[in-house]
Amino acid sequence: MTIRVVGIALGIGVLLLAVILRSRKRTSRADSMLLLLAGIGTIVLSVAPAVADLLGSLFRVPNRLSATLVLAVVILGSLQLRTRSRLNFLEQRFGLLIRRSAVKSFHSENERPGHDDTAAVVIAAFNEEEAIGGVLKDLPGEVAGYSLDPIIVVDGSDDDTEVIVRRAGYSVATHGVNRGQADALRTGFAIALERGADIIITMDADGQHRSDQLKLLLDPIMSGEADYVQGSRFLGEYDDSGGARDYGIRMFTKVINVLGGTEITDCTNGFRAIKAEKLALMDLREDVFNGPEIIMEAAMKGLRMVEVPVHIRTRTHGESKKPPRLGYPLGFLGTILRVWLRS
Repeated sequence: MTIRVVGIALGIGVLLLAVILRSRKRTSRADSMLLLLAGIGTIVLSVAPAVADLLGSLFRVPNRLSATLVLAVVILGSLQLRTRSRLNFLEQRFGLLIRRSAVKSFHSENERPGHDDTAAVVIAAFNEEEAIGGVLKDLPGEVAGYSLDPIIVVDGSDDDTEVIVRRAGYSVATHGVNRGQADALRTGFAIALERGADIIITMDADGQHRSDQLKLLLDPIMSGEADYVQGSRFLGEYDDSGGARDYGIRMFTKVINVLGGTEITDCTNGFRAIKAEKLALMDLREDVFNGPEIIMEAAMKGLRMVEVPVHIRTRTHGESKKPPRLGYPLGFLGTILRVWLRS
């Protein structure tokens, strides 16, 4: 009897909670319905325990307690899925707000380039105060007849990265919080497309990519051979070759080739060039890992892809921003699988 009374009281409490939260618009209708069902179910089981026998037959469990626990797990699991779905939605909306704000701010500071042939160089930078100055200093004003339009996206840095970029004479698209390299590149892509770039180049802010090799990325596009040109350290030079990272890059590249139907050698290299009109066709959703998504999306959209040999230098300033320990390989693999599942 005591258990029944407690159960009835608990069920009534859940019902009241559902009504209060809904009246104050703290929950959605679906969440409120789940809470109401949980409260009603708790009351029914408390008043008429024999109902659990029916649940036992339905769930094929031997006793009432087990049946009740299974029902509770089902309800809690549904609530968790609803919560995760809502959080994902809010995360997407928040990211969109950050990107739109950064794009609007950048356009307010810059006029659209007046050149007919423009290649935007999108650089995502997070806490790169020691390296970004040298990267910008080495950028030429023109490559192979294309005027370069540098677009630097400072992704929530808490150092002087933005200050140094502005001192160098460049405008900045700023994320108020750190969103991840892929999200920062999406901001840069949106700006480049709105500014009318013909080709969009990406390169890192840490100095590992050489500005004097930009022409290698542009040549296959200019000759009509490719829509997407990927730099490859394994076809060129790699100062940090060997070791676990080298093995991991090769392994993930094979996975992408199998799942994405590509034939590349270096899936993590952010030194690339893409025709702007083709990049606009891609469905880019990832926030952190951009390499696998861009490559697999390019393949799904039928872009002609070519690799060229490039030199990836050792980082001389700062430290890597990749997630520590297993965070990087698991996150990278998760990105591959998510892109593959939506193909």
